[in-house]
Amino acid sequence: MGTDGNQTNHSEFSERTRTMTTPHLAPLACTLAIALAPNHSAAQANMEMGKMWTFENPPLAYLKEEYGFDASQDWLDALRLASLRYANGCSASFVSPKGLIMTNHHCVRGHVAEASPEGQDWVKTGFYASSMADEAKLNGVTVQQLVGMEDITAAMNAGVTDQDDTETAEQKRSANEAKILGAREDKPGTSAQIVKLHQGARYQLYTYRIFDDVRLVCAPHLQSAHFGGDPDNFTYPRYSIDFAFVRAYENDEPVDTSAHYFRWSTTGAAKDELVIVTGNPGSTDRLKTKAEMVFMRDAFYPIVRELIDNRLAIMRGLAKQSAELEQAMRTNILSLENAQKAYKGYHEGLLNPELMAQKTAAEAEFRERVDSNPELQAKFGDAWGRLEELAAVKTRFEPRRRFHSTAGSARLSRALAVVRACRAADAEEKDRLAKQVRSMPNIRGSRMDGFQRASFLDHLTRAARWLPDNDPFRQAVIADRTAEETLALIEQSAIFDKEFVDELLAGGAQAIDESTDPAVRMAAALEPLAKENAELDTWLNKEVAAQGTRIGQALFACYGDLVSPDATFTLRFSDGRAQGFPFNGTIAPYRTSFYGLFGRNSEFDNEYPFSLPQIWLDRMDKVDMTKSVNFVATNDIIGGNSGSPIVNADLEVVGLIFDGNIEMLANKFVYTDRVPRSVSVHVDAIMESLRKIYDADRIADELLDAGR
Repeated sequence: MGTDGNQTNHSEFSERTRTMTTPHLAPLACTLAIALAPNHSAAQANMEMGKMWTFENPPLAYLKEEYGFDASQDWLDALRLASLRYANGCSASFVSPKGLIMTNHHCVRGHVAEASPEGQDWVKTGFYASSMADEAKLNGVTVQQLVGMEDITAAMNAGVTDQDDTETAEQKRSANEAKILGAREDKPGTSAQIVKLHQGARYQLYTYRIFDDVRLVCAPHLQSAHFGGDPDNFTYPRYSIDFAFVRAYENDEPVDTSAHYFRWSTTGAAKDELVIVTGNPGSTDRLKTKAEMVFMRDAFYPIVRELIDNRLAIMRGLAKQSAELEQAMRTNILSLENAQKAYKGYHEGLLNPELMAQKTAAEAEFRERVDSNPELQAKFGDAWGRLEELAAVKTRFEPRRRFHSTAGSARLSRALAVVRACRAADAEEKDRLAKQVRSMPNIRGSRMDGFQRASFLDHLTRAARWLPDNDPFRQAVIADRTAEETLALIEQSAIFDKEFVDELLAGGAQAIDESTDPAVRMAAALEPLAKENAELDTWLNKEVAAQGTRIGQALFACYGDLVSPDATFTLRFSDGRAQGFPFNGTIAPYRTSFYGLFGRNSEFDNEYPFSLPQIWLDRMDKVDMTKSVNFVATNDIIGGNSGSPIVNADLEVVGLIFDGNIEMLANKFVYTDRVPRSVSVHVDAIMESLRKIYDADRIADELLDAGR
């Protein structure tokens, strides 16, 4: 796939840096917002941007029109304060007045493994604390509760003018950000976050209350939470009981959350009932232009998917060699399996002509609105064209960005560090880098382990396909050699010899220029490329972000509060209905039952990943087979919503988000609810597990008593 068109001239980008400015980034006054055209246009924008609503800007009129539901401020406050951000990547919620927190098993899995005593495996066997005294501390885990929101758009844009270029505008906003955070009165147990919405059209200052004493209360067996494994991941019908309970403590006592927690529903959601998801969706790209999506479709995702597929194949092959390797690679394999499906779903969404047609129509309508208003056209009319130019640059640059690297080679990485130290112009910087080199592990005589060797060979092989013949990295590192010959040459390097490295560091740039060591020669050619690529990558990101801000401002001017911003791993709520969907020529039911769980286990002869822990098989006759296991709804979710509660209009827990169907993944770019669905653990499944499998009546009673 390598062509000369992939080769990029940096002087071209330098000229762009000097000439491309970012006008019209001063804050837009609300009075600039133009009157809405017919309702179908607003609906079209809403369909594209989805339903990840912020709490400072709730769609009250929409909720009333769509569901006949009046969302009061008290209701919104209760919804927000019972919702949490869990650790570094999930969501959660308070579900009792005693600080009890509900989230997914897969969100706590790593923490549970660390908390397991020596010789025990709580992840595999499950854990239940029979009393509060037995609840186990999870080290380093925090949960965050959103307690304050403040619009700081004007403060963030203070001093920014229409004449500022990208760099100047960014510097002013950075200074404003430091000023805003510096003026904030710090309070123990809280933290602040500046949140960019609509790609910078709006800014919010969010204040969080932090709970840093979190203890494990109950977690099921891995195999009941992970039932179906990779084959069932991102699919439905589904039978995964993926839940866990932890508890927040303060001063060695459970936190008093009596003022803000979700009660427990004993029935769950009825078909077509309004349900609300609260959580922290990680990232969507719905405000990206069509040109940006074409870049991701044609350049970004093909390279990333190829990398994931090949790495996963390497790991699976190595895992078959021994039980020790299988255990060491198990977590990484599970992670890559999830990424493989996720990126496949994202990419196939962009390859879907229907999705791209929907994006094209929505963007055309949006641009027509801008162009029909002279003031908006003057401010924002050229933003799409600029992003199209930048997307073309990124497409040519992407192979360089991906393949001009050491690709995990220990020798090449060490050689690059030595080259950077020797070429440093500043004496202080040279000394700092030299100290870093000397602190790197010295593994003289070592060869790459199996995974590292295989990954590096794969990198070289793919680089030869993606990079043109005249690419400087390809010429310096690959040349006319096979990947195996290049690897063998690098392994002849003396870069792990301390005396050799000391001589290079003492000789400086001249020693690098005169060295014949193969790894040093390759690193010497790679170092300026890596530096140039980093500069270009930084510039591209800044320019794209600046134009994205203009698009966001235009969107806000055209549609006002009618559209929700892209996800930012901050608290949102999403409305939907519990509904099945067209599936495989038939209809997927909105809920599944324990009949299906045990049936699927039986049909696969209790073989992994459809096996069940023995206690589930032993107590099968105690379980009410008519009770629900999972259910689907039309709520708008994405990665980060794992662990999100799903509640009814009375703020009662009816389920726990843990996944979406495969069709949901394309919603990262353009929203639709025709087939995409959120997938949740039903409250029935949690209660049956607590009562009849784990004898966890203490927790079941706490949940039900809290709901009375």
